[in-house]
Amino acid sequence: MNRQAIIEGINKDQLKNDVPRMDIGDTINVHCRIVEGDKERIQVFQGVLISRRGRGINEMIMVRRIVADSGVERTFPLNSPRIAKYEVVRRADARRAKLYFLRDRQGKSRRLRDRRRGMKHVEGMSTVS
Repeated sequence: MNRQAIIEGINKDQLKNDVPRMDIGDTINVHCRIVEGDKERIQVFQGVLISRRGRGINEMIMVRRIVADSGVERTFPLNSPRIAKYEVVRRADARRAKLYFLRDRQGKSRRLRDRRRGMKHVEGMSTVS
């Protein structure tokens, strides 16, 4: 057994198995656990998934949202225990793997086209209404 297979075997039990299918361009809610002193609360970060990188325990996603006409991007580890859950709010069409071009867009050109046709490959994957 090689070294990489041993490392993946150790990390396998730490992977989350309740992560919904999220594609690039989808609008998602990320429920983060925030610890303030001895209290813990959950804060929701809603935005467009513009990037996914890594694999396994090292997989990261980048979510972009607009707050007061300025963009805020946040990077989350996909399998972090600080993340309570992920929800897919809206599915959108994207022809690229990274949507960094949305940083330069303003107004209506910032929106992505809704994925209406070809929903057969994501059938059964619910979105939050």
